[in-house]
Amino acid sequence: SAKWANFYAPLLSEALPGNPTVVVRFMPGAGSTKGANWFQQQTFEDTQGTLIFGSSGSTQFPYLLGDPRVRYEYKDWNVVLASGTGGVAYLPPDLAKKMNGLDASGLRDVDFIYGSQGATRLDLVPLLAWEMLGLNVEPVFGIKGRGDGRLMFERGEANIDYQTSSAYLKGVVPLVEAGTAVPMMTWGALDADGNIVRDPTFPDIPTFKEVCEATPGCETSGEKWDAWKAFFVAGFPAQKMVFLPKGATQEAIDTYTAAFEAIKARPDFAKISAKRLGLYPQMTGPEAAKALESATSVPDSAKAFVINWLQDRYGVSLK
Repeated sequence: SAKWANFYAPLLSEALPGNPTVVVRFMPGAGSTKGANWFQQQTFEDTQGTLIFGSSGSTQFPYLLGDPRVRYEYKDWNVVLASGTGGVAYLPPDLAKKMNGLDASGLRDVDFIYGSQGATRLDLVPLLAWEMLGLNVEPVFGIKGRGDGRLMFERGEANIDYQTSSAYLKGVVPLVEAGTAVPMMTWGALDADGNIVRDPTFPDIPTFKEVCEATPGCETSGEKWDAWKAFFVAGFPAQKMVFLPKGATQEAIDTYTAAFEAIKARPDFAKISAKRLGLYPQMTGPEAAKALESATSVPDSAKAFVINWLQDRYGVSLK
């Protein structure tokens, strides 16, 4: 999220009337729940358009799962940008050699350590995927951000990791080029019909769906797959969003929407965003509203499965 926020801040400053300075302030705590709870208490009347909030999939998931720490309501906020993204899982070179093509069953004798922000965060997507492949992955909960997970991998404290696309491009591609990391799979992207296809930013890396299909015992149908896909859809195609607080005037919403549309219309936007964010939709207006809806709703069956899985697997109770 930091890479995304720092990418947009100077561009937004240029695009807003009067070119105000846009300062990015991070509020770590419970994987963004603390910051979202704080934002819920702010009103447009008090801030007059000078405050916006950047959310992530790790803001969406606790909300979707009914986490008791959540004190925020997306329906009170006003979305002005929705950014899609992807994610890439990767391994050390010695372990990557244990894969037989796309078949990951050769990794089942490995004891994996993974630095995690928490099982109710975006990390539930990789954790459930690795479990479906039959891998023994032990998460070390409590890291503040995915960047800390990458540092654990670099120091040899973790031997499996995943990063969202912008962080992978900046932080992991250099490791791949240096020969100290090997991409395992992406989560994929959605086509117009809702099917999982290869991530356009990483077309040469297989998707989890492909790896699952090639790995004995991993199923791309049934309750577990449906739950994984539902949370992938909620967590990635519209992972990061920008909101104005409750009570925002239509004028303010229109001003910010126009600013983000002006950013997208820049002649250099495709080039600079591909390098920093990857090749994903950046949505405004009705598109952003539709993306928000898909990111903040999952089928009851998927929600029930994940709540039970979190309790059984990690002892995490959402009561």
